[in-house]
Amino acid sequence: MNETLNIADQTLILHRHPRNKQETLQAWDSADEYLINYFNDNELGKHLGEDEQMLLINDGFGALSCYFQEFERTVISDSYLSLNSIKLNLQRNNCSEENILIQDSLQSFPKNIKLVFIKIPKTLSYLEYILQQLREVLSPETIIVAAGKVNMIHNSTLQLFEQYIGSTKTSLAKKKSRLIFSLVEQQQVPEKEIAITWEIEKQQWKIHNHANVFSRNHLDIGGRYLMDNLPEGDFSKIVDLGCGNGIVGMAAADAFPKAQITFIDESYMAIDSARINMHKNLPEEQAENARFVVNNGLVGFKPNSYDLILCNPPFHQQQAITDNIAWSMFNDARFCLVDGGELVIVGNRHLDYQDKLERIFGNCELVTENQKFVILRSVKTD
Repeated sequence: MNETLNIADQTLILHRHPRNKQETLQAWDSADEYLINYFNDNELGKHLGEDEQMLLINDGFGALSCYFQEFERTVISDSYLSLNSIKLNLQRNNCSEENILIQDSLQSFPKNIKLVFIKIPKTLSYLEYILQQLREVLSPETIIVAAGKVNMIHNSTLQLFEQYIGSTKTSLAKKKSRLIFSLVEQQQVPEKEIAITWEIEKQQWKIHNHANVFSRNHLDIGGRYLMDNLPEGDFSKIVDLGCGNGIVGMAAADAFPKAQITFIDESYMAIDSARINMHKNLPEEQAENARFVVNNGLVGFKPNSYDLILCNPPFHQQQAITDNIAWSMFNDARFCLVDGGELVIVGNRHLDYQDKLERIFGNCELVTENQKFVILRSVKTD
């Protein structure tokens, strides 16, 4: 969906990378507008020297990256979809790519930054990781402004800014968004490993989880239910679609040791966690035979390529709750399965995935269920 953002002295055509053709979610929010207006009202551009740059963290789909096109800037995100949308929107708005560096969340932060704009992420642990990395490259003159919806800014959010950056205050709310201002102060910053590890006792696996991995603090109960109810068959090419930390794909590798497992997620931290977990917990020959792909689901994958796709589909993109992700995953799975190939999913009972799968595949079997989850199986028949 294309939308026109008219703000200050610019008109931008912005596109939110869709999960499917029916998605109509807006490519910016009031927090983006608040940041841009604050920049203009306070003439922050005058603070940027010739060799200094902006750092834009967690820009959702390119509103900030495009608006500040005249400045040297680095953009950092953990989302493949966000980074792809940023690149697309730069092209659509004829923005030069010579003065912008786009990188994922696991790459080092630049050191010559004077102005930092942060969109508050959904998870507190990922915000802490951002602030920890940011602290390493700050100078006392660095200007730091964060923005987010009011319902995402809590005392715990502000405490992290106080802990890692310095004195922190917030703005008044406008259009249900708020700004956070932090002064860089000399203070003792805690040495802390943000990534965590916990054990799955049944398999005796130690699971590594980066800061922005779904269900990073414990074993996801939906994932566990799918792990315990894998299908029987002679599968050779398997996909863990939306893999998170990779536990479902690891269970498949354990159950089908000769199969090639492909782990796919749109989070760079998720894919790196899955790679670490596979290499730490499974035999080396299985780990070496696995593939780890940061991607928008199965977009761009060849048709008729896999005989089993396992999926625990998310039902949110960034802050928006949507079933577009599931629709896209199911359609892509059918396209990429061989004839007779199976899609097996776990989902909350209330999400009505069975109807979607019936419409896409023409069949859907209820494999098992409990009070919270269902496991469904669809077979590609033509």
